[in-house]
Amino acid sequence: MSLTIGKLAHAANVNIETIRFYERKQIIEQPAKNGAFRTYSEDYIKKIVFIKRAQELGFTLKETKGLLDLKIKNQAKCSDVLDKTEMKINEIDKKIKDLRNMKKSLKKLATCCVDKDQPLSDCPILDCFTL
Repeated sequence: MSLTIGKLAHAANVNIETIRFYERKQIIEQPAKNGAFRTYSEDYIKKIVFIKRAQELGFTLKETKGLLDLKIKNQAKCSDVLDKTEMKINEIDKKIKDLRNMKKSLKKLATCCVDKDQPLSDCPILDCFTL
């Protein structure tokens, strides 16, 4: 079954511009025109859903393209995907650690404000942002 870009977008639950963006970034191939329109196979639905899910899991578009490329290669193994997944887990762990440190610093900074009615020019929190 062939789909127009509009029907593909609807089936994959994205907008048309998302598909065009993926094509421009060469994450998915732009099919040749079939008459006046480009038509897409149903495989494109799976690819777009895969891309969106990978993004939800924190993978960049470049990383997602790498995952899609692995899926196409016959020599790729599960360990190739596992390596990329573990790298993403480590990256997320680092971000969580950084966010916890930021939160701790901000909480400490918030305790500096003892008089909420003092003028902004005397705000001790803002003083911490300048050296």
